Amino acid sequence: MIRVGIGYDVHRFARKRKLVLGGVELEYKRGLDGHSDADVLVHAVMDALLGAAALGDIGEHFPAGDAAYKGIDSCVLLEKVVDLLCKHDWVVGNIDAVIVAYEPVLAQYIPGMRKRIAEVCRVDVDKVSVKATSENGLGLAGRGIGAHSVCTILRKEVCEEACKET
Repeated sequence: MIRVGIGYDVHRFARKRKLVLGGVELEYKRGLDGHSDADVLVHAVMDALLGAAALGDIGEHFPAGDAAYKGIDSCVLLEKVVDLLCKHDWVVGNIDAVIVAYEPVLAQYIPGMRKRIAEVCRVDVDKVSVKATSENGLGLAGRGIGAHSVCTILRKEVCEEACKET
């Protein structure tokens, strides 16, 4: 059995914060405002994975008002989501994501983002796609960064059986 989920997140820029996307710290003058590290890419991936498994959303599992998650690395939360999937007999199939940002230019960081997300999700990097678009100056232009993600999950036994055949 294969399931599909979608995720979306957006945060506005904030001064005196580091910018983290896809588990990678970027060289940039501003970060994103949020309770955790505000990694919109990882948040979108988490919501897509949780949605595919019908397990709620990140706000349900990691409430913004909970002091335990203040400033936390979003990859730590993503790992908890992957553990939750495993408890329900799901594994990550693939991840496709797009970052919506007028600035900064992201191309040089994308390979690192793919690698980090793949590590945390326990999949090969070729199962993680990350792209970026600027919206051509429309929408979030200069105000923040957003991300969309579509993920598939597979039943553990289906994946294990497929692995035995190769």
